[in-house]
Amino acid sequence: MSDLSKVVDSLEDRVSKLIQNYDNLKLTKLKLEEEVAVLKSQQQQINKEVDDWRDKCSSLKLANSMLGSDQHKRETKLKINALVREIDKCITHLTE
Repeated sequence: MSDLSKVVDSLEDRVSKLIQNYDNLKLTKLKLEEEVAVLKSQQQQINKEVDDWRDKCSSLKLANSMLGSDQHKRETKLKINALVREIDKCITHLTE
């Protein structure tokens, strides 16, 4: 009977340790999920900032080329031509 009691006690200890480990892992998982959410939010914010800076850079290139810079002249001409075509389409739609 004493052997059986020892086996049961040992089993209870193991189960108790497993439950404790399970609880610790659950807490760790929750903390990691929160961290992932924070990091995703930061990533979205950084991506937005990158897009804003790209837009600003593009605007600066366009402004620079309009001021007479030869560096981005071709891009400016293409942009102006695209705008003119768009205006022509609008005029065509208005006259119809």
